Amino acid sequence: MLHADQALGKYKVVSMLGSGGFGSVYLAVDTWLDKKVALKVPHRQNLNFSELLREPRLLATLDHPNIVSVTTAEKQDDIFFIVMEYVPSETLETVIAASGQFEIDRAVDHALQIARAVEHAHAQDIIHRDLRPGNVLVSEAGTLKVADFGTARVIEIAARGTTIIGSPPYMAPEQFRGEAVFASDLYSLGITVYQMLTGALPYQAPTPSDLDRLQRGELVRSPRLLNGAIPTALSDVVMQALAPKVANRYQRASEFIVDLERVRDGRRATPPPSAAPNAVPPRNGAPETSVSQIQGPRGASGTPAGGFCWHCRKPLHARADHCPFCGEAP
Repeated sequence: MLHADQALGKYKVVSMLGSGGFGSVYLAVDTWLDKKVALKVPHRQNLNFSELLREPRLLATLDHPNIVSVTTAEKQDDIFFIVMEYVPSETLETVIAASGQFEIDRAVDHALQIARAVEHAHAQDIIHRDLRPGNVLVSEAGTLKVADFGTARVIEIAARGTTIIGSPPYMAPEQFRGEAVFASDLYSLGITVYQMLTGALPYQAPTPSDLDRLQRGELVRSPRLLNGAIPTALSDVVMQALAPKVANRYQRASEFIVDLERVRDGRRATPPPSAAPNAVPPRNGAPETSVSQIQGPRGASGTPAGGFCWHCRKPLHARADHCPFCGEAP
C-alpha cells in the first residue's frame, strides 16, 4: 500500500481513491507536468512482467471518450503501476445508492454512454467481463467512463476460459460456467440499466441452488413491476439484454444502442401526457416505438411463436390475458 507524499519516480502520491480485488488506485501528481493522474497498483506484484502488462496493453488499444485512458505503465522501487487519466468523479454505484431509481431520460443517456464504450471495446475483440456500476465513473459534467479492465480478455481467450470471473449479481449465466462472449457484457449492462431504472437489482448474488433458475430466466422480472413509469419499449430492451440464453440476447452492442436510441428518440418525439390536445404531433407522426415493432411481427395472440411472453420470454398459456411472471399484457 502506498502512502501520501510517497514518490514513485516523478509521481507523488496524494491519496487513495479506492481499492478492489485486483488493485488499488491512487490520486497522484506528475511533478514534471504538474498534472493530476491516477495510479493503479496491482495487488499481485509477484506476477511475471508480461502478465502485469496485460491490462495496460489492452487499455492502450482503446481510445474512446467513455473509457478511462491509459498513459503509460512503469516500475519504480520494485513497484509496478499503471498511469491513467484522473477523472474527478463518483462511481455509478455510489450515485445509484444516493439517488435510487433514475429519471427515465437520465438512465437511457447513461446506458447509451456505457453501451458505446462496450461497443468500442468489442470492436477491438475485448470483453470486459466485470461490467458493473462500481466500475463506471460519473464525472461532474455527467460523462461516464468505463474503468477497471483488469479482468478483461481478448475474445478468443475469454470464450474458452475456465476461470469464473466477474461480480455475481452482474454476471451472465454462462459466466458461471467459466465462459464469456460479447453478449455476456451486454447482460451485465442490462443488469446495470435495470438498477438505474428501479434502484434495485433484479436478484442478489445467486446461490448454487439458484443457478438453474437463473439459466431458466426465473430470477428476472420486468422492471416495470418496480417502476411503472418505465416505457414498455424500454422494459423490452432491458429484458432482451437479460435473456438467459445467449442466442436470445443482444449479440452486439450496436444492436443494444439502436434500440436505446429509438426509445430515446420516441420519448423526444412524443408529447407528455399533460400536453394540450392541439399539441404539435411527433416529428414522424408515429407513437413511441416498441421493441416489438423493431423486431418484427408477433403471432396472432401477440406472443412469439411457441407461446412465450413477448416481454420476459417465459411460457405463456394461449388464453392468458397477462403474463404471470412479469405482469405485462401479451
